[in-house]
Amino acid sequence: MKPRRETTPLTFLFLALPYGISGGFVSVTLPYSLVDSGFSVAMAAAVVAVGSAANLWRFLWGPIADLTLTARRWYLLGLAAAAATMLLLALVPLRPEAVASLMAMVFISQVAGTLIALPVGGLMAHTVADGAKGRAAGWFQAGNLGGTGLGGGAGIWLVTTYGRGVGGAILALAMFGSAAAISFVPDVRIVSTETVGERLRLLGRDLRAMVRSALPLFTIVLVATPIGAGAMSNLWSAVAADWNAGPDRVALVTGILNGAVSAIGSVAGGWLADRAGRWWAFFTSGASIAFVALGMAAIARTPATYTAGVLVYSFLIGVCYSSFSAVVLFAIGRGAASTKYATLSSFGNIPVVYMTALNGWVHDRSGTEWMLVVEAVVTLASIAIALAVLRALTPRRT
Repeated sequence: MKPRRETTPLTFLFLALPYGISGGFVSVTLPYSLVDSGFSVAMAAAVVAVGSAANLWRFLWGPIADLTLTARRWYLLGLAAAAATMLLLALVPLRPEAVASLMAMVFISQVAGTLIALPVGGLMAHTVADGAKGRAAGWFQAGNLGGTGLGGGAGIWLVTTYGRGVGGAILALAMFGSAAAISFVPDVRIVSTETVGERLRLLGRDLRAMVRSALPLFTIVLVATPIGAGAMSNLWSAVAADWNAGPDRVALVTGILNGAVSAIGSVAGGWLADRAGRWWAFFTSGASIAFVALGMAAIARTPATYTAGVLVYSFLIGVCYSSFSAVVLFAIGRGAASTKYATLSSFGNIPVVYMTALNGWVHDRSGTEWMLVVEAVVTLASIAIALAVLRALTPRRT
């Protein structure tokens, strides 16, 4: 039997870009446009949180990706759906009285985005060598976060310069261009000739094996904590006025620079996870994000400190996200990889949703300073608890 061709880790940078662009449009460009259209910060945060909530339900359609079409076909279907729904969001009017219908459209848009990420997770698990999975995770997150910069900050520039419709169309074309990299990845389908019943039994066996092992089960719980959630990434554009940051600066910092810096952080985090250990990289970067939030709460609020703080935060988000992906790839192994990746990444999006909503709630009641402090304290407390549990599970490890 001819061995399956392995995928170069760099390929996942381009495969993840469309997913990042879709999410960036919702998490950065949209809240900026909402606040500019008369929405409150809390209402804008709620809209973003609803969009992020789509990621919580990946586990429902993860089995479909494993049991039906090939990974490549699911990727192309998800790409077409995500681009179309993003363009629709760019065309609808933004009115506070129509917030319910807007939330529904945002949710559907991000469901489509998950159909891009799911098969990519399976392709990483099956077609990348074990010793290169940290780097693959790093490039994947570089594409994810770099795409967020394109769909977000560059999106702000596009919609403020040319209008939301034109901006959305340009971003949709960029999604299709980067997705051409799928032709360099060997296709994957974990089952082919089995009956539906046999496929479901194979799937159930893989999931049971994962939850019966201590460290994978710990990983499932861990990814639902606020560690490395980086919820402020969804709100930097909405609170930019507190630092007297103008639209051009916000577009540059949360867009092109944010994408570049977080992509560099992702690559560094993937390398660090392969060299120094995925757990060390994850906890250290998560704690560093919390300390940056505390620093932003304490220092003077000027456009310069906004720029520096957001970019350092973005770099560390890249490191943390790639080490998170390396932890997930370690936990899922192979087999029904799309389903297992979907399950763990679903849990991983829980803290993004509740921390975004919590940050918006704290902001409207106590201001920006307390919003940053609460995010940091909750994160550091979660790290302390998680480290104690991990030490109990691995008492002989240093």
